[in-house]
Amino acid sequence: MLLAALWGAAGTVGAVPAAEPNTQVPAGSRHYAATAFPDRVVASPAQDASTGFAVAWRTAPLPQAPLLELTVAGDSPDMGQVRQVRASSQNLQTENGDSQHHRALIDGLQPDTLYAYRVQGQGTWSAWQHFRTAAAAGQPLTLLYFGDTQNKNLSHVSRVIRQGWQTAPDARLALFAGDLVSGGDGEDDNEWGEWFAAGGWLLPGMAVAPAAGNHEYFEEFEDTPQERRVLGKHWPVSFALPANGAKATPSTTYWFDYQGVRVVVLDGTSALDLGTATAQADWLEGVLGGSTQPWNIVVVHQPLYPLRAERDTSVLAEQVRPVLQRHKVDLVLQGHDHTYGRRADEGASLPQYISSVAGPKQYRLSPQARATMRPTAEDTQLFQVLRVDDQQLRYEARTATGRLYDAFLIRRDGAAGKRFSEISEGRIPQRDCPRPVSPKGRDDRCWE
Repeated sequence: MLLAALWGAAGTVGAVPAAEPNTQVPAGSRHYAATAFPDRVVASPAQDASTGFAVAWRTAPLPQAPLLELTVAGDSPDMGQVRQVRASSQNLQTENGDSQHHRALIDGLQPDTLYAYRVQGQGTWSAWQHFRTAAAAGQPLTLLYFGDTQNKNLSHVSRVIRQGWQTAPDARLALFAGDLVSGGDGEDDNEWGEWFAAGGWLLPGMAVAPAAGNHEYFEEFEDTPQERRVLGKHWPVSFALPANGAKATPSTTYWFDYQGVRVVVLDGTSALDLGTATAQADWLEGVLGGSTQPWNIVVVHQPLYPLRAERDTSVLAEQVRPVLQRHKVDLVLQGHDHTYGRRADEGASLPQYISSVAGPKQYRLSPQARATMRPTAEDTQLFQVLRVDDQQLRYEARTATGRLYDAFLIRRDGAAGKRFSEISEGRIPQRDCPRPVSPKGRDDRCWE
């Protein structure tokens, strides 16, 4: 009788599923507590990604800072002579108890070379991981870009990351546009645990470059005159990012060069809420002004052209947009509004401003976004694949099942500059929210 009630005639579940919790961790569980075994291993690019990278990982507190071992990868299980790098460490206390986060910076490497590395715990080591340094500018590069992950990382986001890697197995670089976790609910460490679990083998084997979103911050002294935004404790210790950011935002802004692409990461939350927009714009001016790369990409969490009603990012737009225009940036990759939309400045084709979402939290588009952006999407989890070489940049946005939703091409054309063209072949139709309200009854969201 129970099976008959659950399964319809076509063999599908007939009952509407209840809203799931944000994490899969039962109340009281310490599944993600740190142990002697190294976990949360993630690699990030050095400023010059052809000659270095950095690795962050976590353990329970250790009696001394652990080691990273590195060698040129070979076909024999005998790794041969290894180079040892001593990590720096920082303690963190969370709802899962005490932990220690480590980072090791590796330099002096050869370009386009496959290395094997492992990281140390207490009397144990991680698996050997492979990591290839960036090649010379002009060599073909594939990279992935993910909008907000934020919610239900293990149950819902993991499939998007897997599909992204299956679609582009040659990807070397992964950009995340902020709000990696939701935070602020007393389960921060569980959420970070599930974000790392969702990323799987991608995180230690690829150059990972995230932007900080507003959910990487929390409200201190909330509902008092002293209320202010404070960067969460996980962000500075979870990644080993280049230490070349703006003085006003040293741990949340940075830049690096990767195979002909200069990537610059901004902190939109600090710009909007902590008054650092001018300082970041001045820093961005110098970073872009010094770029000799054929392609320039800026990553920032909050969109300069909002997609959701009642969003105001005008301060960020007023300070940053002129810099982007002046230096002819190619792409501005964003998140925050939990929908999809793309546009350029009026009368221009570049930069292309793109906002996307990888997670299941789905908002609704504003009438303004629908009128000014093409294409747009609601109720859709997406990832993006960028294929870049010396002459062209091809952009694709794909759904969680790998279907093509949006695509365009930018070509370098000598003295004529860059030419932009849409790619319409193979795209699926426009996707809009089919529900009048979300499962929890909210009319400003399509899904929770």
